Amino acid sequence: MVTKRRTLEETVEPPPHMEESWWESVLAEDEAKSTARPVKNTRYPSSLEHLENDHEDLSELSMLDWQKATELYDQDQVIELIVSGCNRGGLLVHGEGLQGFVPVSHLVETPCGDADLEKWLLRYIDQSLTLKVIECDQERGRVVFSERAAQSQPGSRKRLLKNLQSGHCVVGTVTNVTDFGVFVDLGGVEGLIHVSEISWGRVHHPNDVLKLGEQVEVYVIQVDQDRARVALSLKRMHPNPWQTAEERYIPGQITEAIVTSIVPFGAFARLEEGLDGLIHLSEMECDGVSTYPADILEEGQRIQVRVLHVDGTRQRLGLSLKVDEADL
Repeated sequence: MVTKRRTLEETVEPPPHMEESWWESVLAEDEAKSTARPVKNTRYPSSLEHLENDHEDLSELSMLDWQKATELYDQDQVIELIVSGCNRGGLLVHGEGLQGFVPVSHLVETPCGDADLEKWLLRYIDQSLTLKVIECDQERGRVVFSERAAQSQPGSRKRLLKNLQSGHCVVGTVTNVTDFGVFVDLGGVEGLIHVSEISWGRVHHPNDVLKLGEQVEVYVIQVDQDRARVALSLKRMHPNPWQTAEERYIPGQITEAIVTSIVPFGAFARLEEGLDGLIHLSEMECDGVSTYPADILEEGQRIQVRVLHVDGTRQRLGLSLKVDEADL
């Protein structure tokens, strides 16, 4: 991991509070994946919450060695466990009084985009994996392991979390891309770039900006050492273009833009990185006749637009296709 103090801090807004909704989204997705229908029968599920009617499995899970799981987590130590099952979200593992879940994104190898995920995971059954505990929550009956984290030296998580500070820039590797954001491995600890922190402009989906395995430099918003959570930002690596938008673009100005997305009520076009404006359907009329956006525009197309209004505070930009030839 490479760490450096940001040199453009004066151009960046103060870091916000780390919203709990970010992490609730993360846990919700992992929970849904880890309790999905197993591909192979197993008696080592990763959560108590979904075993109310299975007394035998409930009994086994209640005997899980929580003291050992907690010590492994606190000391950032590795352990060898056996893969006993899998589902669409990852692997179920057990051994030495422990049992839990390894998300796909925390495996050293990742499947190709067109691979059959369940078939690909089946090859892990009965194999031994070297893992680290990355989450241990006895109240929720939840133990999550990582093969990727086990590649780093014991104790590296604590050292990394201690050294990470708000305002630092760090380099990491993208390990997972979801609807709500992107996970980045910082060398033993994963941070989250929430979708709202990917770009100053509109983001249709995080995978339009970042790809699995890509190296990326990010800005550290906040570090929660107790829960090993790191909030990251990609957009804060650059000055906020909205802060000076009203100085650089004025109503009536004709400029070039690139269409970024087509929507039923119009289209969004980008004037520059992070500065997207809306061309409303009413501003697409030709000779007084309304038309459908997709009939005249396509994503990636370069067009001439007229600036209607700019509101840097609310990050709103209105554009029009009604451009007179005399203005060009």
